[in-house]
Amino acid sequence: MPVETATPIAEELRSVLPAECVLTDAATLAKFAEDITEVPGHPPDVVVRARDERDVREVVLLANRRRVPVVPVVSNLNVGGLAIPEKGGIVIDLSAMNRVLEVNEADQYMLLEPGVSWGDVRKLLDEKHPSLRFAYSFSPPHTSVLANCLMDGLVNLSLRHGSTGSWINGVEAVLPTGEVVRTGSGAAGKTWCSNSPFPDLTGLFINFQGTTGIVTKMAVQLWPSRRLRRRAFVLGYDVDSTFALTKRLTRADVCDDIGGLSWPIAKLLFGEPNPVHRAAGEPVFILYIDLSSDSEREFRYRLDTVQEAIDQARRGGAKFGDPLDLVDLVKIEPRFSKFADMPARLDFLLDHPGGGLTWVGTYGPVSRWEEGIRRGMALMEERGYPPIVVTRPMLGGHFGVLRFISLFDKKDPASVARVGDLNKALSDLVIDLGFWPYKTPGWVLARHRDKIDPGFLAMLDRVRRALDPNGILNPGKW
Repeated sequence: MPVETATPIAEELRSVLPAECVLTDAATLAKFAEDITEVPGHPPDVVVRARDERDVREVVLLANRRRVPVVPVVSNLNVGGLAIPEKGGIVIDLSAMNRVLEVNEADQYMLLEPGVSWGDVRKLLDEKHPSLRFAYSFSPPHTSVLANCLMDGLVNLSLRHGSTGSWINGVEAVLPTGEVVRTGSGAAGKTWCSNSPFPDLTGLFINFQGTTGIVTKMAVQLWPSRRLRRRAFVLGYDVDSTFALTKRLTRADVCDDIGGLSWPIAKLLFGEPNPVHRAAGEPVFILYIDLSSDSEREFRYRLDTVQEAIDQARRGGAKFGDPLDLVDLVKIEPRFSKFADMPARLDFLLDHPGGGLTWVGTYGPVSRWEEGIRRGMALMEERGYPPIVVTRPMLGGHFGVLRFISLFDKKDPASVARVGDLNKALSDLVIDLGFWPYKTPGWVLARHRDKIDPGFLAMLDRVRRALDPNGILNPGKW
């Protein structure tokens, strides 16, 4: 039997919730004390497994009266320390709230709870709503769709439709005072088809890192599922030509997705544990390109446009391989199936012996991509890290992703300190170029707060204090 630690707040919670929902055993507290990054952990005093919105409200009402911190968590697999209860208090685990409440085919949206995962959505749409599709991130299948959207995440339709925060039609949220609010067209009670034309109160919960309310329902947009699909890889042999091609294809408006993966990712996939040396003649970047259509003629046009862009780049002196169809590539090398069908668990990043994964993942101007990539990769190589870089143009190329990923040993304090220093140096570099870390970690704010408009920070503080006068929700974050 787990050893339970009696605390006053736990006893009060058990007076309003079933005892099995209120946990204080050491193993559970340890599970929610940290994430996979270098951010220092801190245990909560109690974990509550919420079953529904009423449980969430009971927790928040009690916590607000007692001024006890509350940190909402779903899968606890984030890369910014954003769900670490750095001031203790209550962690409220929302993973059991895992219902898709509605799929509206005519209006192309679904209404879901926090615990609904990428895998859940994929299975539901494939089996019951094949005319519709959602998009998927590189997060493991068990992680939360709702959390990704609230954190303005990126997915494999973000080139067309932007970050997932803009896909939200409205939410139901429990405010820090215990009040319940609905935003978007759901506020009128008939449908969740749009966030417009209502004042955009949904934005009060996007990127606030759980400091303004706990979202218990979300309506998010779906898209038509296309009959013809192809994912192909293109090998690029220098940074400038690879990203010139990326920008050309972005503006051609023929792709669903264009992602860039630097050379160490392929070596990690093939089992090399610390790929810090690239052999002469090996590609620098791998582009993956997704295309889809319902029309054979349109699909052929999209494929031809991609090939024409590659051929034109070659005529200008650039070196590229021919597009490699992922279906054929998997037949030759089954390990590439990790990239074949999303969502998927990228075990070569998550299951290494050291257990630690961190990144400086940013959004910013595609005009500064090349400089950021070259300088960031050089910085990682100088410090002995594989220069793992992931890029993606977003919303038709209006901005882009620049993400540097590092693996480390969480059990080794020296390794933790070393990767923390690397991330600080990378953040200094990219922020100077106009990029800003999404899912912004607290250490980024502490280090770069002086670069943010003071008026913005003052307004942000006023909004938070208006909604959370006692400062109970996820204190220490944005």
